[in-house]
Amino acid sequence: MHKLSKHTILTIGILAGLIFGGVVGQVMFTAYGGNVPTAALEGFKFIGDTFFIGLLKMVLIPLVVSSVIVGVATIGDPSQLGRVGGWTVLYYLCTMVIAVVLGVFLVTTVAPGDPNRDGSGIGPEVIAKGEAAYGHEGELKRQRIEKKAEAGRHGVAGALWESFRNIAKQLIPANPIGAAAKGQILPVIAFSLILGIVLTSIGARGQPLIDVFRSLFAAIMKLVDWILWLAPMGVFCLVTWTVARLGGEELLRPLAKYMVVVVAGLLVHGLIVLPLVLWVFGRTNPYVFICQMREALMTAFGTDSSSATLPVTMECAEQLGGVSKKSAGFVLPLGATINMDGTALYEAVAVVFLFQCYGIELGTTELAVIVVTATLAAVGAAGIPSAGLVTMVIVVEAVNNSLGGDKTLPLAAVGIIIGVDRILDMCRTTVNVWGDAVGAKIITRIAPDPG
Repeated sequence: MHKLSKHTILTIGILAGLIFGGVVGQVMFTAYGGNVPTAALEGFKFIGDTFFIGLLKMVLIPLVVSSVIVGVATIGDPSQLGRVGGWTVLYYLCTMVIAVVLGVFLVTTVAPGDPNRDGSGIGPEVIAKGEAAYGHEGELKRQRIEKKAEAGRHGVAGALWESFRNIAKQLIPANPIGAAAKGQILPVIAFSLILGIVLTSIGARGQPLIDVFRSLFAAIMKLVDWILWLAPMGVFCLVTWTVARLGGEELLRPLAKYMVVVVAGLLVHGLIVLPLVLWVFGRTNPYVFICQMREALMTAFGTDSSSATLPVTMECAEQLGGVSKKSAGFVLPLGATINMDGTALYEAVAVVFLFQCYGIELGTTELAVIVVTATLAAVGAAGIPSAGLVTMVIVVEAVNNSLGGDKTLPLAAVGIIIGVDRILDMCRTTVNVWGDAVGAKIITRIAPDPG
């Protein structure tokens, strides 16, 4: 009798967690008439967050530090490192711009928020409910969104400068240990990259410390192996919590068209654009590679966090996907931080949709502003749940400034899409992780491991 591999068993378990979580969540939602007790919801969230996502986050910083340093040491030659880094950043920027342009094309063609198109758009009553929903999201989230909005109020140039400044400040951390303690990945990657280059440049004197990081990386990956066995339970709890709290049929019905546009855009980008890029530049059968990355993609969907999924992504890419250690250790951690294809597409669709809801027409200039600012805002979005919802307001305010006059989109409009953001976030996170994996596979071909 054929013995099932560990990865096959985990795949079946995670898939079962997704399905049963959806069923249990829907049963709870129906049984309580949409008002599931908070204690029950928080119980599922606590188990999923603490015993699965919490453990994945626990290993994240040491994994990123050791993997980046080992990746740099594997590359060795600084000129080769520059080549790998250049191709990686170019890939990330190009695919994100493609995703944003695709999103803008779909949302302007379908116009899901325009009630004059076919009578199915958003009306004043739903707008009012949406704004009320925004107000009930809590003072902390409101403060975060208001703070981000300031970036766009100084015009397009101000929004671009703020995005660039945020990225630059993270790339040059004043205190890398403090950044690590706060769970900020980009500063940790920057410091690890510099340290790896220094250790490589000093030759034999740096080798003992490089060996320590190699051992640490091996130990962390073994720990990830153990944590993965909790994935089915963690995914089940998180999906149950998500489905059970989705309420407001009045809000869901008119938002269905918007959700279809977002999901359709993500499917086109994830199943056509990225596979085509992988086939052309990576000389790889993209759909075989999707199958090899299935555990990471399902974990991304269930956890709703590309950062928390990173350990799983690295294991699947290296052990099943044929990705080199160099790409797995360098390209994937960087991608989990700055490569957000799904988030970029979502932000473009969401912003145009909200302007359509309020009957504000956007011209070519405003759409161009959306393409540029959505790309940079996605780069600045953290790899955590609903981060794109917060950075999206930079795009909204930049467009408002470009429009000028009295007809601008109120910030409270974001509340219209808050109710369905979680399920869309799960979908776009999956595309984000898939884009990272495609990039790592392409870099493996462009710059294979030495020897």
